[in-house]
This record gives sequence, structure tokens and C-alpha cells, in this order.
Amino acid sequence: MFQLELYVHGLFVALSLAVVVWLVSVAKRDVSIVDSMWSIFFLVMATLYLHESPDPGQRGYLLLFLVSLWAFRLSFFITRRNWKEPEDRRYQAIRADHEPHFWLKSLLIVFGLQAVLAWIISLPLHGTMTSAAPLGWLDALALLLWAIGFGFEAIGDQQLARFKADAANAGQVMDQGLWRYTRHPNYFGEACLWWGYYLFAVAAGAWWSFPAPILMTILLLRVSGVALLEKDISARRPAYQDYIRRTSAFIPLPPKTL
Repeated sequence: MFQLELYVHGLFVALSLAVVVWLVSVAKRDVSIVDSMWSIFFLVMATLYLHESPDPGQRGYLLLFLVSLWAFRLSFFITRRNWKEPEDRRYQAIRADHEPHFWLKSLLIVFGLQAVLAWIISLPLHGTMTSAAPLGWLDALALLLWAIGFGFEAIGDQQLARFKADAANAGQVMDQGLWRYTRHPNYFGEACLWWGYYLFAVAAGAWWSFPAPILMTILLLRVSGVALLEKDISARRPAYQDYIRRTSAFIPLPPKTL
């Protein structure tokens, strides 16, 4: 059941968190911290939806556990990856394009924007948390899809981290493990996760939350995910073009023989 007041409350909480993180970024002169907070936006809103729902049911508590597991893993991984590193190249480019006073503009174009996007994408969480419908077969399918997504994202991240940690791989293209079958196993996993969340919402009667997984998939494929990352990598690593020709961009498939 859609509860407008509760949903708007979620926006207020997300924006409040964004302001706090923005203040930290101003002190650090590094907006990359927003990447570590992306998943935490959803955890905070999911907790709010569950806490303020009159009768969330078993599905609501299950979903909060899954969101917590995903959010803490992703936030920890990104924080450890970025620790003591300079500001991400993407944000350096945004900073250069929006000087002077980027420190102030970033409140809107980086932190505020991500808070609003997270709020919109939290629709399935809201729809699930506000329903007491009993668990059923669709929840089992949702859990399976979530588990596949979580596995692809977590394993893909770890495989890439180990590859980068080996100095012998400097300047090379990662094409091992899950990366042999898809150029972006972590993004594929993220998409599966959100379609899994949507199936939980459908099981709860919140079919109307479909804009959320669609928006997340578009972001992953066309905006901040595959398209943006591949433009940067292709410019720095000519060998990546061969990797593109033989490896699926998103959905895992057997590699092509060139």
C-alpha cells in the first residue's frame, strides 16, 4: 500500500543524510565519499519505512535484512577501495566543469541528486514495508534473483580487487572469472538485486513500483554505469577494444572466439 506521507518522509531523511555527507566532503575536498553512501541511503530509508509501517509483516523484516547485507557490503567495499586515494576521476571532471564554487554546487548536483534518485528507486522498499501480505512462491523467486545478483556483485568486486592488487597486471584488462562472461558482472548483479526487490514488492501488492528497477537499470547501462566507465577505460587502455569484441557488455554469455 502506497503511503504518501511516509514516502515523503523518506525523501526528507535522504536529503538530511546528503547534507551531512556533503559537509564531510567539503572538509575533505573530495566528493567521492558519496559513492560509499549510495547504498546507505537505501538502508536508512528501508529502516524508516519498516519502523513507521503499522504492520510490515515477515516480508518487511526479510527485506530489511537483505538490504542491510547488500548496503554494508557495498559501502565497506567502496570505502576500502577509495581509502587514501585521490578524488575519483569522474568527480574531478565534474569539479573542473563547475568551478568556481564547486564545493557549494556539489550539494545540489552530486549529493542532492543522488539522494533524490535513491528516494525514487526506494519505491519497491516502501511498497514492501507497508504490506502485511503473507509470503508466497513469488518471494522465493525474488530471493533467488537477489542471491544471484548479490553473488555476481560481491564476487565480481573481489575478483577485480585481487586483479588490481597484483602489480603484474598493471595496464592489463581484467578478463578472468566472472569478467570472462560479462564486462560488468557487478553492474549485472546490481540490476538483478533491484529486480529481486521489485518482485518482493509485487508479492506485497506494490506492482506500481516498477519505475524503480527500470530507472536503476537505465542508470547502470546508460548513465553512471557501463557507458560512462567504458568511455573512460577505452580511452586509457587500447586493449579494451578487443575485450569488448569478445565479451558481453552486461548479461553473462560465453565469450566469442575472434
